[in-house]
Amino acid sequence: MAPSSAFQWFLLVCPTVVILAYFFTVFPHSPDSLYVHPSLATLPKTSPTWSIYPDNFYEGGSYAKFPYGTVRYWLIGPEDGKRVVLIHGLSVPAIIWKDVAPKLAAKGYRVLLYDLYGRGYSDAPQTTYDANLYTTQLALLLQYVGWNKANVVGVSMGGGIAAAFSAQFPHLVNDKVVLIASAGLMESSDMSRTTKFLSSPLMQLVSSSYPFRLYLQYLANQKSSDNPISELVRLQSAYLPGYNPALASSIREGPLRSLAPQFAALGRHSRKTNGSVLLIWGTADRVVPYRYAARVQALIPHAELVTIEDGPHDITISHPDEVSRAIIDFLDR
Repeated sequence: MAPSSAFQWFLLVCPTVVILAYFFTVFPHSPDSLYVHPSLATLPKTSPTWSIYPDNFYEGGSYAKFPYGTVRYWLIGPEDGKRVVLIHGLSVPAIIWKDVAPKLAAKGYRVLLYDLYGRGYSDAPQTTYDANLYTTQLALLLQYVGWNKANVVGVSMGGGIAAAFSAQFPHLVNDKVVLIASAGLMESSDMSRTTKFLSSPLMQLVSSSYPFRLYLQYLANQKSSDNPISELVRLQSAYLPGYNPALASSIREGPLRSLAPQFAALGRHSRKTNGSVLLIWGTADRVVPYRYAARVQALIPHAELVTIEDGPHDITISHPDEVSRAIIDFLDR
């Protein structure tokens, strides 16, 4: 090869080599900081949320600061009582336990309640709301309050979180787990087209826009609902910018579906350690239909089932006495 040709090849190849070397050796940019949306705690005291669900709704309330945001929790019942943690579901924060938690405390249980990320008085990190986010939130909270172990009770999506938590952190769970109308095994066909559409990334982009948020707030300021639980959901949707994205991400990537391995792991560990699992389900549940109780039992064969006739999905609100009695009878054994 002529010297001039070799030089030309050198001029062509050298810049390419230098550029590739730069991209392989350049130090990465600093990671983006996590953006955290505020909670109900930031709303003015004139907001109706403070009358429906104030941050002192339960006794013993406090805040804990974790890497993904601040978490609101409450501890009720005698300090030396058996420890039980209650995990709420997709859209309603810890108020969902209002008629159950006091009964457990009155029976001598030390009860830990808290708001999941994106709901109530807990912050809403701008991240993926998958099972790992929720299970690590609970693990950090147990460590924060100084609990080595606890019995775990979850309702709806909280049941899926309870199953995933028990599978991932079995050393933090006592021998009893209660799953109430539990999600975690749902099929896409059980979700309405409206739910799928509203949780889509395109719709979330629209709903997070400032004009759309003003429209939601306008609707919220119209005639309020007679149902305080429904009203709280509506107000969160209108005034908390991280609430709708948290729900949408939970529906798409969260602990509503595809947790069969975690349920099976809970079953194996529970049987191995002589633990026990209780299922509570209403026959009129239209969100997580009653047939899912049999699917959970197929994965956890030794799980007991308490059936509440005509019980809807929000069974802790509609049938609190039956639910409380079933939980207490189970934990007292």
